[in-house]
Amino acid sequence: MKKMITRRQFMAAAGVVAAASALTACGGSSASTAASSAAGSAAASGSTIKVGVLGPMTGDASVYGLAVINGASLYMKQVNADGGVNGKQLEIITMDEQGDATQAVTCFTKMVDQGITALVGDVTTTPTLAVAAESADYNMPMVTASATAEAVTYDAETDTVNANVFRATFTDPFQGIKMADYAYQKLGYTKAAVIFQKGADYNEGLAENFVTEFESLGGTVVDQETYSEGDVDYKTQLTTILGKGPEVVFCPNYYQEIGQILAQAESVGLNVPFLGGDGWDGLEGYATADQLKDAYFCANYAKGSNPDFENAYKAEYGEEYPNGFAPLGYDAAMTVVYGIKAAEEQGLEAGSDEYKQAVIDAIAGGTIEGITGTFTFDEHHNPVKQTAILCFDGATPVLKEMF
Repeated sequence: MKKMITRRQFMAAAGVVAAASALTACGGSSASTAASSAAGSAAASGSTIKVGVLGPMTGDASVYGLAVINGASLYMKQVNADGGVNGKQLEIITMDEQGDATQAVTCFTKMVDQGITALVGDVTTTPTLAVAAESADYNMPMVTASATAEAVTYDAETDTVNANVFRATFTDPFQGIKMADYAYQKLGYTKAAVIFQKGADYNEGLAENFVTEFESLGGTVVDQETYSEGDVDYKTQLTTILGKGPEVVFCPNYYQEIGQILAQAESVGLNVPFLGGDGWDGLEGYATADQLKDAYFCANYAKGSNPDFENAYKAEYGEEYPNGFAPLGYDAAMTVVYGIKAAEEQGLEAGSDEYKQAVIDAIAGGTIEGITGTFTFDEHHNPVKQTAILCFDGATPVLKEMF
């Protein structure tokens, strides 16, 4: 049986009331754990249920953070428009952690002070790991839309499940394995190379699992190349890969780097297809049709698969949803609200220990009919669902198939 992280018990102190849908940028030192124990009575005040939505709204990762925050907020606004939960409105408290782990913890503790009873967030892996560790002290129900590192919900070394943490996206191991299976079983490639950023949980997680799975299937990984954060010249690594003669290159990185890597691969004559993970989402405008010929990547959502969501997003924000992180944010919020509805049905006090545990229990045993698919949660609190495999029509990603 997996061990579960439990919380320290906190006594509710005086409530701290936050403005509805407050937009806050966090700064300064992290708030103390003890000072944040006011959450219980704050969350229970009035006729609202406070939900935190945390992510980078400025900085390099803001394209992901804003998408998640907008997607999550859209769902909760729709719930409110339909009468809320048990006659109560959801009060959305959003904060900008600027893509920084320390800021993320500061934001989270401020949200706890302001009385949240559940959290949608964080967005990228490193800040999410920091918040997940902090959230255990409060047994705070937490659903990340998009952080993919296995350790967000489960510590393999200690065989410990983070009891209060769930995710709407699939994991790094899942993505790496899926793309290795697709490359070998569906596309017929037997020789692959890998290029990825070293020292980054996301990149290394996908790369490691791709290599292990591809080789276990009978394929050969002819080369593994790495680069460091901030590098912009990849020609040496790509030239080395070219010399090893792969049929395909797995490149589990984010879309800005992918565009540079594909352009430089073309310049050195490395014209084999590239494969990637969900970090490729948003690649439009960063690579040409020629560079993306026969390229594939896995994602949680394919454009056009839910017109109702896409139309509602455009109506709310005046633009089309930017990438697959928006529907994941929507589903993460749906998961949180699924748990809140269960706690409300039991007549529990919002923000209390019993309320938060009821939210967690409901999510763990629930079925979420999301827009990225219908899913349940496995023993590690990861969603059980299919993967969208996307290819390119010119330079535009389109759904190839569910796999």
